[in-house]
Amino acid sequence: MSSSRLDRRSLRIRLLAWLSGIALVVTGMTWLLHGILLKDLARDFLGARLEREAAHAIEQLRRDYLSTAAVLDSASRGFQVFHHLYVLRLGDDTSASDPRWQAALQSLLGASSETLVEVREGQQHLLVYRQPFVLNGEDGVLLIGEDFSQVEAGLHRLHWWVGGIAAALLVMLVALNLLAVNRGLIPLSRLHDQLGELRRGERERLSLDVPSELDDLVMQLNRFMDEIDSRLQRSRDSVANLSHALKTPLAAVTQVLRGTRPIDESRRRRLVERLDVAHAQLDAELRRSRIAGPHAGRMSELRHDGSRLVEMFRALYPDKRFRLSLPDRLDQRIPVESQDLSEMLGIVLDNAGKWASHQVHCQLRLDGCLTILVEDDGPGVAEADLPSLGQRGRRLDESQPGYGLGLSILNQLLTRYSGRVRFAPSSLGGLRVEITVPVGECLP
Repeated sequence: MSSSRLDRRSLRIRLLAWLSGIALVVTGMTWLLHGILLKDLARDFLGARLEREAAHAIEQLRRDYLSTAAVLDSASRGFQVFHHLYVLRLGDDTSASDPRWQAALQSLLGASSETLVEVREGQQHLLVYRQPFVLNGEDGVLLIGEDFSQVEAGLHRLHWWVGGIAAALLVMLVALNLLAVNRGLIPLSRLHDQLGELRRGERERLSLDVPSELDDLVMQLNRFMDEIDSRLQRSRDSVANLSHALKTPLAAVTQVLRGTRPIDESRRRRLVERLDVAHAQLDAELRRSRIAGPHAGRMSELRHDGSRLVEMFRALYPDKRFRLSLPDRLDQRIPVESQDLSEMLGIVLDNAGKWASHQVHCQLRLDGCLTILVEDDGPGVAEADLPSLGQRGRRLDESQPGYGLGLSILNQLLTRYSGRVRFAPSSLGGLRVEITVPVGECLP
């Protein structure tokens, strides 16, 4: 585990990097927004208070019904209770609590709308509320300001305190992420241990007690192991069959060749027949051993594989006319291994080519199932004999070359793909072979 912690390709490192990065971005953005929103909140709060004080002051002036001079004189004394900076203009006269700010705020006295503005002068930062009004027929403007520097200093300290707390929370979040990632990767560690046990031969299959996200992976691995076991068993069966089938003819041929009797034409013919049978059995077992099955992860292209086989049989049987019908989607690919598809088509097309009088029709359809339909205009097969087709070594007619193994291999192929084959009389007069292979949502 220690090596995976330092491996950049490690899933643990990637998860921690992403989660920690996201936590850092979220925490940093939250901290920055906190500073901005905190300042805006304080500004709005103080602005609302200045607005209320300005309205109260103007209301007091209206109640006293004083002249302009008296108002200004009253302002110089009475407005001090607010402990704020003020500048009051009424008509052409101006009064201020601090003459230094009168010049700095002079530009604000000419506006006629109420607003909240920020003014900076040296090291001081003022928040100023402007309130226009009318008193005794004269236009006036009242500016009430408050030093915002001290508030900003307090907000700054508070902001950094919040930053320290956020940093501590970030460290805690990273630690919790580490704990969560380690806990979440426990099923992968168990799967790793199971693969080690599988490699050492301590178990035969992987356990399905895994998170649902790993179900397909474990099922696929188990399916591949089943496929390997199946292929191993087929190989062993083929070797056993070949050993049994070849011992007798090879022993007979060896005995004849070692004997002193001359080999006449009759004995030579029998020897050739025995060798042909052995060759046919050898070829059949090799064809069976090449069956990949539906879980080989290979695809076939109907147009390419179908056209290639038909062209091959056209050359093999030049006196027969082969016609091929393909699905509308010529580029359609199906989850059937290419060699297996060629074997299925080749067996039925070869039989049709042998027995047809003039023509063979081959049709490929795809509608949830792959359907291979092959018909010929040959002599056909009696309905009573149709159930016997496909039995190993069973031949209904000896007039054509062969050993009755092709349809037996076809049945084994279709068993691997959960398919089926039907034999029926053809409308052309010969035999009709219909092969159905599930490649999608195919109903039986």
